[in-house]
Amino acid sequence: MTRLATVLTVLWIAAICSAQSMFRGDKVHSGVSSASGPRTLHGVKWKFATGNRVVSSAVFDAGVVFFGSDDGNVYAVDAATGVQRWKYVTDGPVSSTPAVNGGLVYFLSYDGRFYAVDESSGKLRWKFRTAGERRFEARGLHGMQPASQTFLDPYDIYLSSPVVAAGTVYFGSSDGNVYALDAGSGELRWKFHTGDVVHASPAYANGKVYFGSWDSFFYTVDAATGAEKWRFHGGEDPLIHNQVGFQSSPVIADGIVYTGCRDSNVYAFDAETGKEKWRVFNQGSWVNASPAVVNGTLLYATSDSSLFQAVDVAAGKPVFQQQTKAYVFSSPAVAGNTVYFGVLNGKVEARDLSSGELLWSFQTEASRKNRNWVLAADGSFNSPFLFSSNWNEAPIVAADRQFGIGAIFATPLIVNGVVYVGSADGYVYALD
Repeated sequence: MTRLATVLTVLWIAAICSAQSMFRGDKVHSGVSSASGPRTLHGVKWKFATGNRVVSSAVFDAGVVFFGSDDGNVYAVDAATGVQRWKYVTDGPVSSTPAVNGGLVYFLSYDGRFYAVDESSGKLRWKFRTAGERRFEARGLHGMQPASQTFLDPYDIYLSSPVVAAGTVYFGSSDGNVYALDAGSGELRWKFHTGDVVHASPAYANGKVYFGSWDSFFYTVDAATGAEKWRFHGGEDPLIHNQVGFQSSPVIADGIVYTGCRDSNVYAFDAETGKEKWRVFNQGSWVNASPAVVNGTLLYATSDSSLFQAVDVAAGKPVFQQQTKAYVFSSPAVAGNTVYFGVLNGKVEARDLSSGELLWSFQTEASRKNRNWVLAADGSFNSPFLFSSNWNEAPIVAADRQFGIGAIFATPLIVNGVVYVGSADGYVYALD
């Protein structure tokens, strides 16, 4: 091989490794980037305004970041300048993280349609209709009153994000199905039905697709046919439906599948057989964030206990835990020796990979203003004030106020030393 060929090969490999073109960066949802990120925050490089909250995570390809907004649009924005390249309008919030592959951008909207648009122009290539998108709901949900009434879950915040592999795009739907579509044409290849909404993003490895459902089962199916390989039954909560369902998306590493669950456990399964290897109980707190695996350590965060935690993957034993002050739904993104994630108190945190110690945090303007006294002085939620009653809409109003301070649900994207992340304040920020 000539020197020029060697250089080109190295550059090609580097470009592939630095691409972050789907949820959690790749088909197995590793959450680990080859890029380096800032260990010291210098400031806001740019911010981009949308018309509603941004819970979709940004992805990157060819100098452009792509993300959805609850204003119903998907945006393509120049990564260096924050200037809009194009936007595509749907008829519902886009709480799904796009996937970019083969010149197409794939995403799901609350309008019940799955879209494929041209990466360069944003023009529609094809769309596919599901049976409809909705939130998880149950009677007396989270102890809300009256117990006989059905409530929509205000914390069911995401739609399923697609994964693209072997010419097929896979995604879950609120209609209870996971779909496999031809990536080029949108033709249905198969669908697999579960017992409730599927808002977790499927992961793909070794010809299999892995995903959880709100029916409290975690499934593995054949990627080519949709035939079930194995399933695992998580916890049940028939009374108030609080400790139930897989909202976390799985990560696959070294033949093991790791996933969080709202039953307060993080699970490790053999990817081939589904045999449980271990579980870590999190004292009643949901694990909605998708874990990341790096250097034999599993990283994830929790909701009510507000902990950022590391677990040894061989033993299933905690390594460290650090307090974040408020719920974490955002998944950890690892770049070099730093971990980045968002917190629902309106902050983005950068923490040391080996210890979890806080290096810096960025706070949205809405969080600093702290309307309705949502936050206490230490950055935790003013919960006794917010959740003064379980009757009727009171907890839903409280949750909406939590989100209104610029809560960070999105997973940070790290490219070329810049952190890109969306907020419920309607902005996407580029931090360096």
